[in-house]
Amino acid sequence: MRTYALEDRGSTPLYEYLYRCIREDILAGALAAGERLPSKRALAEHLHISVMTVEGAYQQLEAEGYVYTRPKRGFFVAEVERPRPAPPAPPAAPAPEAPAWRLDLASNRVDASRFPVATWARLTRQVLTEDGEALLRPVPHQGLTALRQAIARDLREYKGMAVSPDQIVVGAGAEYLYLLLAQLLGREAVFAVEDPGYPKIRQVYGKCGADCRPVPLDSQGIPPEALEAAGATVVHLSPAHHYPTGLVTPIGRRQALLRWAERTDAVIIEDDYDSEFRFTGRPIPTLQSIDTAGRVVYMNTFSQTISPSMRVGFLVLPPRLLERYRRELDFYSCTVPALDQHVLARFLDRGHYEQHLARMRKEYRQRRDAVLSAFRSSPFRDRITISEQGAGFHFLLKLETRHSDAALQARAAALGVRLGFLSAYAAIPSPAYAHTLVVNYAGLSPAALPKAMDLLAEIFGA
Repeated sequence: MRTYALEDRGSTPLYEYLYRCIREDILAGALAAGERLPSKRALAEHLHISVMTVEGAYQQLEAEGYVYTRPKRGFFVAEVERPRPAPPAPPAAPAPEAPAWRLDLASNRVDASRFPVATWARLTRQVLTEDGEALLRPVPHQGLTALRQAIARDLREYKGMAVSPDQIVVGAGAEYLYLLLAQLLGREAVFAVEDPGYPKIRQVYGKCGADCRPVPLDSQGIPPEALEAAGATVVHLSPAHHYPTGLVTPIGRRQALLRWAERTDAVIIEDDYDSEFRFTGRPIPTLQSIDTAGRVVYMNTFSQTISPSMRVGFLVLPPRLLERYRRELDFYSCTVPALDQHVLARFLDRGHYEQHLARMRKEYRQRRDAVLSAFRSSPFRDRITISEQGAGFHFLLKLETRHSDAALQARAAALGVRLGFLSAYAAIPSPAYAHTLVVNYAGLSPAALPKAMDLLAEIFGA
């Protein structure tokens, strides 16, 4: 009869340690298939432990299939494969570390240091104290009702959009919403996307198996005739402030796009990217607010207005697509944690969000003015042309140079500077995009501008 050193079990329960010992003997072949195990009483007496302990170990072995019982005969070892020695695992390549850039004009990031963290923490404590039980209840598939109500109220008061909370679907950021839209609109849909445009839109739709076709922009955005030529049934666009060109689609073109959608039974996805940050004139009305035929899906996130780490976005579906969503996709659970939704609902309802936006508009307006002034008084001012629409966190800078975009990028990287070029955003290459930088300024503090201009002067050198 086999003996086990039960005193070596440490903090492991005695029955579990015995189960492990017997299992290892079976896997090692020390106990052969078909071999009868000692009776529970005999093994208990041999090891000086209780019969209940042996019974617990045997029951676990039987539950996992290592042993089986024969009526009135006891426990027997089952036929199991002995594990093969695992080959040595190849050393995993370490994840590349993100470069520590001296100057980064390519990353489209916001200044998180200005966010009212104390207010958010206070609201979080209130939710945990007052709504603790609600946090444990399932969240509706389309998102927390209180959050959808707060979003609908914000859209009505600040964007003139008369939408019902029932039309809103909350999801974990823009990329997740792209996935939902690709599934909602179906594999037979032909998606047109702006070119140049945000590459991730093309990537997500493409990985979903959608037929995604880039359509070149003119001076007013996407031309309806180009959509017809592409055979599009869906168009994804940013009419308020396009990234990266900064184009604003005028009312005439917006109306033409709506007529195209009505005529062809198409869908328009209005991606209202960073429209909250407009520094001159009144906010641009949304395309959804002038849509009378239910052709526009509106989408937005809180990534730019709060923080990229705030993975909360939302769709506003027109009635016919809402019905399809509930019929075909309502099995998806909401992907935003309940705590985040409860806190964000209070943040919106109590006016903190609009207060934060007002402060940040002022901050970014001043930062934008300082950045533009620095470029216009820089040593290379006579070789640049700036294109911007008084909105958003970026502008275009056309550079007169004999160097290619790749050469400029390599020269910049050698100095610890990250540059982004318009050509990188284009699916269809064009010489018109060459030597044009997409300058993201939100993370550039005024104090850093003199050094930034010196670095750029060295990079842009003749």
